[in-house]
Parts: sequence; structure tokens; C-alpha cells
Amino acid sequence: KHVAPILSEMTLNGLYDTTGDWYYKVGLPGKSGVGGGILAVVPGVCAIAAFAPPLDVAGNSVRGQLAAEYLSRTLNLSLLHEFA
Repeated sequence: KHVAPILSEMTLNGLYDTTGDWYYKVGLPGKSGVGGGILAVVPGVCAIAAFAPPLDVAGNSVRGQLAAEYLSRTLNLSLLHEFA
């Protein structure tokens, strides 16, 4: 009941002003926090979480973004991979 609206919100706004870049690079709904945490969700499969406080100018974990991008690409998790 609540999963689809939450994933939709994460896809559209989860990483503040850089959400579009995140979705293009990682291809997964994500949410970051200004404390350095970041979460990516592979719907129906798993979630990836990282905590690394150094933040970029938008308030997102720099290393967390890199880790999520690496795992998404390496494990072929992106929801956009069929279109690439």
C-alpha cells in the first residue's frame, strides 16, 4: 500500500537537487540524509545502504553515491539497464 508512493517520491526527490543525476547514474530510487547516510532500493530485491559523512554541495554522501553507482553497475541492478 505504501511502497509505490514512497519509491516514487525517492525517485523524484530523494537526493535533493541532484536526484536526476543520481537516477541517471545509479538507476535506482534513493534517499540521502545530511548526516552522511544514503539508501538505494532495488524494488522487490534488496536495498543498498552506505554511511560516509563527507558530503557534496547538495548534502549527499560523496562516497555513498560512488558505492551505489559501482554496485548498481557491477551487479546490473539499474532499473534503466534495459534502455542503455
